[in-house]
Amino acid sequence: MPHVNIKHFPREIGEAQKAELVAAVSLALKSALGCSDDAISIALEAVEPDAWQEKVYGPEIEGRRELLLKTPNY
Repeated sequence: MPHVNIKHFPREIGEAQKAELVAAVSLALKSALGCSDDAISIALEAVEPDAWQEKVYGPEIEGRRELLLKTPNY
């Protein structure tokens, strides 16, 4: 614990950007949850824009609104 799955529209993300993202998310998780770096897993998942509503917005944003700590403005 914890596991974070970051879903986004497809785009080129370089290895340096991925490493920076992992470091920033890991630091935030360690600070907020007091976990060790060894306990963290992070996934980066590209979702096509035409599938966003069905795969992400409906089930994960609208369907689990009570769990959201930050809501989108769209």
